[in-house]
Amino acid sequence: MKLLEDRIRKEGKVLPGGIIKVDGFLNHRVDPALMKDLAKEIHRYFPDEGITAILTCEASGIAFGEACAEEFGVPMVFAKKAKSDNIEGGLYQSQIFSYTYKKTVTLIVAKDWLNASDKVLIVDDFLANGEALRGLVEIVRQAGAELAGIGIAVEKGFQPGGKKLRDQGIKLHSLAIIESADENGITFREEC
Repeated sequence: MKLLEDRIRKEGKVLPGGIIKVDGFLNHRVDPALMKDLAKEIHRYFPDEGITAILTCEASGIAFGEACAEEFGVPMVFAKKAKSDNIEGGLYQSQIFSYTYKKTVTLIVAKDWLNASDKVLIVDDFLANGEALRGLVEIVRQAGAELAGIGIAVEKGFQPGGKKLRDQGIKLHSLAIIESADENGITFREEC
């Protein structure tokens, strides 16, 4: 998606370790108009899937997830990374390794919010190694729900997450796929 690629080129930064910093518009300070445009593109790719819920991960996936939920006209559920006192009843849980925080965390979704009658679209702001998405797919399966697919804002094509998910036969669409990123700049895959 050219709009997103242009924004990454203009405002994104490459940090050591292949970290792409886009927190000025995507996942710390959020541009709501951009989120709406990204959500419309995700909806264009998954137009008639019968989706009943959007699932994402706290915290940086929430803004993109909410925009997608609004575009699809369905609720958004986000997996928490810690159990709080206000979560009652049964839980779906999946342990993942967080690339950003370099530690294992447990994703948690209350069983009240996903079940076998749901058709779920998972969305997230970034796809790198795919651990968060693996955990979200596991939660959808624990719920007995149907996975419609995965929509991603930015995929790091030079890391293995996207390939792993596609190799499982999961319908995955990324709005921008970064092929390489270093001190010389960012290169995008031609077809997304």
